[in-house]
Amino acid sequence: MEIGSLVFDGMDQLDFTGPFEVLVRLPGSTYRSYSPTGAAVRDARGLTIVPDAAIADAPALDVLHVPGGGGVDALMENPEVLAWLRKQSGGFVLSVCTGALLLGAAGLLRGRRATTHWASVHLLPEFGAEFVDERVVVDGDWFFAAGVTSGIDGALLLVARLHGDAVAQRIQLYMQYAPEPPFNAGTPATAPAAVLAAARADMAEVTRRRLETVRRIVSAHAHS
Repeated sequence: MEIGSLVFDGMDQLDFTGPFEVLVRLPGSTYRSYSPTGAAVRDARGLTIVPDAAIADAPALDVLHVPGGGGVDALMENPEVLAWLRKQSGGFVLSVCTGALLLGAAGLLRGRRATTHWASVHLLPEFGAEFVDERVVVDGDWFFAAGVTSGIDGALLLVARLHGDAVAQRIQLYMQYAPEPPFNAGTPATAPAAVLAAARADMAEVTRRRLETVRRIVSAHAHS
C-alpha cells in the first residue's frame, strides 16, 4: 500500500506529523511525503520539513493525506497541485484542517459531507460540500478531520477501516494517545465567549482574504 502526504510552505506541521505517527505504522505499507517541487518546506511557525520527493514523482497512491494551514491559500490557485490532487484522489483520502479547502479548490468536494477547521467551515458550501459539525466526518473512503489535532483521530479511524480496530488500538496505545486537555476550550461550542471572540478577531483578516480566494476560485470554475 502506497501512502503519501502533501507537504507545503505554511502548513500546520501537526496536520502532517499527527497522522504521520499513525499511518507510518500501517503494516505492509510505504509512507512518503511530497512537496510541490521536491524542495524542503517550512511550516507556519518556521519548522523545516524535508520531503521524500516532488509530487510529480509520486506513484499512484492508495492513501492520500492532505494537511492544512495558512499555506493552503496560495495552493488553492496552484494548477499543478490541484491537478495532482485530482489524479491522486481515487483511493482513500484523509483531509486535515483546511486541507479540505485544497480538495474543494480541486473540484473534489461537491456533494460530499465534510468538515474543516472551525474558522473555515463556512467555506465548505462554497465548494458544494455539506458541512457536518463533527471532529471527524467519514464520507465513503474519504476522512475529513476538523482542526489540527483531530488529524490523529482521523488517521486512527482510517487505520481501523483498512486493518481493523485491533491494529488501530495497538497504534493508539503505542502513541499513548489518551488526551486529557487541561481546559475545555478546544471547540467554539466549549470555549469561553471571551476566548472565542479573541480568537475570531485574531483570524478575521485571514478569514476575509480566504473567503475572497475561495469565491474567486468558484467563480473561475463556473465560467470555465
